[in-house]
Amino acid sequence: MTEAKTYTPGQHPNLPPPPNMVGSMAWLRDNLFSSWTNGALTFLSAALLIFIVPPVLDWAFLNATFSGESRDACAAATGACWAVITARFDQFVYGLYPSEATWRINIAFVGLLIAVTPWLAPRVPFKKAFVIFSLAYPLLALWLLAGGLGLEPVYTGRWGGFMLTLVIGVTGIVASLPLGIMLALGRQSDLPIVHTLSVTFIEVVRGVPLIMFLFMASNMLNLFLPQGVTFDLLMRALIAVTLFSAAYLAEVVRGGLQAIPKGQLEAAQAMGLNYWQAMAYIILPQALRTVIPGIVNSFIALFKDTSLVAIIGLFDLLNMAKAIVTDVTWQGLSIEVYVFSAFIYWIVCFGMSRYSIWLEGRLGGGIEGTR
Repeated sequence: MTEAKTYTPGQHPNLPPPPNMVGSMAWLRDNLFSSWTNGALTFLSAALLIFIVPPVLDWAFLNATFSGESRDACAAATGACWAVITARFDQFVYGLYPSEATWRINIAFVGLLIAVTPWLAPRVPFKKAFVIFSLAYPLLALWLLAGGLGLEPVYTGRWGGFMLTLVIGVTGIVASLPLGIMLALGRQSDLPIVHTLSVTFIEVVRGVPLIMFLFMASNMLNLFLPQGVTFDLLMRALIAVTLFSAAYLAEVVRGGLQAIPKGQLEAAQAMGLNYWQAMAYIILPQALRTVIPGIVNSFIALFKDTSLVAIIGLFDLLNMAKAIVTDVTWQGLSIEVYVFSAFIYWIVCFGMSRYSIWLEGRLGGGIEGTR
């Protein structure tokens, strides 16, 4: 029998942690079986997944049909008929846009990715050139999509599908954020006229549903215009969506402004900064970082609310899905069509949510920043 080795205080070597304190076993204990209630919920969740997931996989993939020219191609299948998606994919994406001109939409989409790069990604090479392009992009996109100046004009009534949803969502997000910031500053202003106008606008808009603004923009606006003067329906919808979203963003930003101690503004003024300089360099950066989750949440709600334009006759993604469902060639496949449409909405909204978490972590104010 070997004699146990003794060590003087402070000389004992570092020993590895117990096996159950690190690795996968520790993760399982901490996250799934930390108590008997969590263990029971883990087993219950696993049972539900076993009960639900296999039938869904069978319906969506294993027994599904992915090609065909009508629903007759799916007659012998017991799963989903995704042939409607592949056959009408162009309509889902481009709506009623002329097929020979869809290349213009593709170029506009690539340009959008380039235009948002300097604002969303850090340390972009040639950032100044990207910023110049992003400022000129709205005119470029309008020229590509609407035509003119050498391109065949395409009436906005033929815009549709995911392209129209993206146009309304991106325009509303880009235009409503600065307007919402100005409204928030106006509501905090000491100038009575500016304060009253900002409060009135915010409360009136937030007290009326978006669908009412869309109806007013599509039906009542012409009553206030001179005879013979028309206003594009899509432009009316863009204005209504932007103003509606700006009112909600104003309240989100106001919450961030109120979270900043008043002494910071006083300190900035003591250093010789005027009001706008203090707001631009000290107050607003901190306030906006504080309310990143609320801002992105408003953006996600705005993107989903774009489906309401279907009520005024614009063929966005949802309205295009309804039109495809009512086609006699594919009648009865509403589940597949709406599941695909919901998946597109989810991809965009989930992407914005994950970017919000990443941005919070990068700025040191979110969940990831504390890890």
